[in-house]
Amino acid sequence: MLLVRRLLAQRHFPSTCSARLASSTAHHKYDVIVVGGGHAGTEAAAAATRIGASTLLITQKIQTIGALSCNPSMGGVGKGHLVKEVDALDGLMGRAGDYAGVYFTILNRSKGPAVWGPRTQLDRGRYKEFIQSELLNMPRLTVIEGSVEDLLISAADPNQPGKHRVTGVRMADGGNEILSSCVILTTGTFLSGSLFMGQTTSPGGRMGDPPSCAGLSHSLREVLGLKLGRLKTGTPPRIVKETVDFSLAELHLPDPQPTPFSFINTHVHCKPEEQVTCHLVYTTPGVDRVVRECLHMNSHIQQDTKGPRYCPSIESRVLRFPGRQHQVWLEPEGLDSDLLYPQGLSMTMPPEMQLLLIREIPALRHVDIRTPGYGVQYDFVCPTQLFPWLQLKSVQGLFLAGQINGTTGYEEAAAQGLWAGVNAGRTALSLPPLSLSRTESYIGVLIDDLVGQGVAEPYRMFTSRAEFRASLRPDNADLRLTPKGFEEIGCVSQHRYQEAVRVRQGLSEALSALKSITLPSPRWKEKLRAACISKTKRDVISGEEMLQYKDISFSMIASIFPDIFSPYLEFSERIKIEAVYRPHCEKQQREMDRIREEESLFLPPDIDYFSLPVSLSNEVREILDRVRPSTLGAAMRLQGVTPAAAVHLLYYVTRSGCKIREQRDTDQYAKTPDWTHRPQTDQQAEGFNQHQEDVVLQN
Repeated sequence: MLLVRRLLAQRHFPSTCSARLASSTAHHKYDVIVVGGGHAGTEAAAAATRIGASTLLITQKIQTIGALSCNPSMGGVGKGHLVKEVDALDGLMGRAGDYAGVYFTILNRSKGPAVWGPRTQLDRGRYKEFIQSELLNMPRLTVIEGSVEDLLISAADPNQPGKHRVTGVRMADGGNEILSSCVILTTGTFLSGSLFMGQTTSPGGRMGDPPSCAGLSHSLREVLGLKLGRLKTGTPPRIVKETVDFSLAELHLPDPQPTPFSFINTHVHCKPEEQVTCHLVYTTPGVDRVVRECLHMNSHIQQDTKGPRYCPSIESRVLRFPGRQHQVWLEPEGLDSDLLYPQGLSMTMPPEMQLLLIREIPALRHVDIRTPGYGVQYDFVCPTQLFPWLQLKSVQGLFLAGQINGTTGYEEAAAQGLWAGVNAGRTALSLPPLSLSRTESYIGVLIDDLVGQGVAEPYRMFTSRAEFRASLRPDNADLRLTPKGFEEIGCVSQHRYQEAVRVRQGLSEALSALKSITLPSPRWKEKLRAACISKTKRDVISGEEMLQYKDISFSMIASIFPDIFSPYLEFSERIKIEAVYRPHCEKQQREMDRIREEESLFLPPDIDYFSLPVSLSNEVREILDRVRPSTLGAAMRLQGVTPAAAVHLLYYVTRSGCKIREQRDTDQYAKTPDWTHRPQTDQQAEGFNQHQEDVVLQN
């Protein structure tokens, strides 16, 4: 079975392999070097390899490749969309989730499919096992253990934008230099990372792992002149399952039939009846009391550094929303694990106070803590300094992905890693880099938000960030991206491409047949008694229109016309969704075409905004000069660039004849993703109110 084809190989990977490989890299030049073995790094290495680039992955510990550093879960609303798109481009995360998942559910099932959130609880050991087995058996990929101390910098190619060029890395131990055409930094929380617990601070990006090298952060800031910022995050204590009183907790069951993340899997590895359960508990006034009593002993919460708004620590939640109950999800860490992950109880107070706090919850009255929670602070590079293909504007050959760009979450990191790997591989092979439009993918939305808007706090994906979410559904990610990934990008296998083409053809044939079958409404009512058709309605209705009725399924229509529709029963749910959304998608497609036409005008990278002979305020000129957007559309999205300024800029661009080339052209500076007006805040867009603040945390 495809899902497990490489798992046995991992057990035969020798422990001395990293040292043997390290000795052979000192005088070898790679196409791409990836620094970091987290979710961004693994997807970046795999993507660059699929492109055809010889790739080196450098990680501190091979055994932590694919580790779930924080919560043992994947997906959710918005995040699940990213996982499906990573899988559609032949990434690892979706298949890993199908192998390691032990609790599957679809969030927002009561709402439309566009905002469904596929989610799973993961077995930590199985997830690492799958990722490591894939990478350690991948052609053209070498994996070594070690820390990168510095980047190798040379003079920039004068024919390309940029002040410097990266030519490789220098290792920390022994100072060995490894050469490459491109480098991808996926350092996560390890870039000058600091760990916090109570009043104690120590260097590091994750508990139990060695600290990162300060030289890399210094090089980015002082040598390359990049603008860096500081962010923070945290993790909750891990509690012993057998010490929890589950009779005082709400039981939440998984879906009876798990839905796979990967489009090439028909089922998941875990049998439906073997899935685990999750439980829900709530905080009490005692939790608030403990938080307030120990604030003076908690240096992490006193810092001004921004943390994740939608996954805050319990200290932050108590201070922001005093006197409220907060949800805490008790999530198993695996089939055989004796630990639970209390989602919603991230904390950085002293360990003894953590135990006092957690025991204020009735179901956890006698609980034991295996490992305490802690906080992390780390450097990030302000992402407005990136091109839409995730290469730094000022440094040729240097790509960034993951938390180093100011994001939070496994899924956001994986999506960036895949796209950085694709473009680093293409750049190394002298192919033009590519951008994904925000009209065609959530990955495009994510990257466009980062490079166009920047971040003031760790960025998290929501469906509200996508203007065309009726078209960007999790169910159709393969139709949107897999053909493009094979035909244009070069990162998708022949097998996956052929399957996507087969599905696309089947859906097209079924929908065409549905459209061609028409009956008067009384006849439909006669054949489908479940149809809620008005008795006064006498119109002729097509089969496609019938599927737009809530209680009518494709299998019902197939039972009436078995000779026509029985070959397409495997696509039943997808046909229903396509029929319901087709009118909306056709309207959105017209809007997308208009936006692409109006916003795809190219802005030269060397344009001097301060001397531009158009009517622009000094503030607008400073913003444009600092961010240096690639297209007019990207410029229009910048906060502070007024509509009037955009019109003046449009006038200049059109008169000077600076038109952008399509992504398929030879110009390596492909167009930036598209955009329309968006809600001003996530709260407005998602319709969050105070009661829903806790609900979003479980996603």
